Amino acid sequence: MGAGGRTSLSPSQTKPEQDEHLKRVPITKPPFTLGEVKKAIPPHCFHRSLIRSFSYVVVDLTIASILAYLAVNYIPTLPGTHYLWTWPIYWAVQGCVLTGVWVIAHECGHHAFSNYQWVDDLVGLILHSCLLVPYFSWKYSHRRHHSNTGSLERDEVFVPKKKSQIGWYYKYLDNPVGRFLTLAITLTLGWPLYLAFNVSGRYYDRFASHYDPYGPIYSDRERLQIYVSDAGVLAVSYGLYRLVLAQGLNWVIRVYGVPLLIVNGFLVMITYLQHTHPALPHYDSSEWDWMRGALATVDRDYGILNKVFHNITDTHVVHHMFSTMPHYHAMEATKAVKSILGEYYHFDGTPVYKAMWREAKECLYVDPDEGSEIKGVYWYRNKLE
Repeated sequence: MGAGGRTSLSPSQTKPEQDEHLKRVPITKPPFTLGEVKKAIPPHCFHRSLIRSFSYVVVDLTIASILAYLAVNYIPTLPGTHYLWTWPIYWAVQGCVLTGVWVIAHECGHHAFSNYQWVDDLVGLILHSCLLVPYFSWKYSHRRHHSNTGSLERDEVFVPKKKSQIGWYYKYLDNPVGRFLTLAITLTLGWPLYLAFNVSGRYYDRFASHYDPYGPIYSDRERLQIYVSDAGVLAVSYGLYRLVLAQGLNWVIRVYGVPLLIVNGFLVMITYLQHTHPALPHYDSSEWDWMRGALATVDRDYGILNKVFHNITDTHVVHHMFSTMPHYHAMEATKAVKSILGEYYHFDGTPVYKAMWREAKECLYVDPDEGSEIKGVYWYRNKLE
């Protein structure tokens, strides 16, 4: 492997039309420091405005409320054929808007919402609880993800398997039908399975759950806040139960349940595509360092949804380097650092639906390059033989 680790490409990487997206990012230590990258960003990009941050909350919740009002009061009055196709439109649009709300709560967990930690935690707790997410539980596990990105031993989520860890059943899923089923299950059940059972998460030597204050994910000083997170989710769940009694289960599923399912699907898709790519390396403890791990991420293009999702999709590299930066400055910061990051910055404009299918096919497990002297750098592979 030469400088930057750009040799030993898999067959799919030799296709001319895919070279630009699939060309591997460098694996050598960057010629720049985090401080140098920060100096390239206009200082105002690090300023958190409480008023501006709240304006996004107000706009998103207003749109979500209007959509719910229209769905409840007008869709049932439409003729049969219109009634059938307007609900899916509502679900899709509302799911996208609520994903934006989820992103703002995620910013609160990074202390990127305001200069006041208590405000961030209060807003994040309310917003995430309303989306059935245990706020503090995920805040702490996600913070460890940011501290250990790209590490095969210590990263928290979407940790790839080595070939020796691949289960016997994988060979039966390595086909179009198997990939479709895998993606369908991942997008619908992946998020609740991760929260409840740590599926696709870091290996722990005992049961790990985001709802367990005494689980291995959390330290003693964090346990009380895990109880608070559980209480928030239980409170919203009780509210939904009362709503079911008042309006019926079918009403709650149509107005709230299906959009939440779409939020969960987008969340998993966004996270998966940010950290799963044939051009991105993973490192074991002999090679990993924080800077290279943070750079082992990729920005994607979701079209108009980039704005709806508050640019969590196309500014993820900068987010991993400066996670307390508010989303409304992240695009400007991304443009400012590209010249310094050079080949260490990776963007893939492949349409998201194509990227999901390609990554599901190409990124089955990780292994070092055969014959390479560097054994601590792992790349995605797509052959199980």
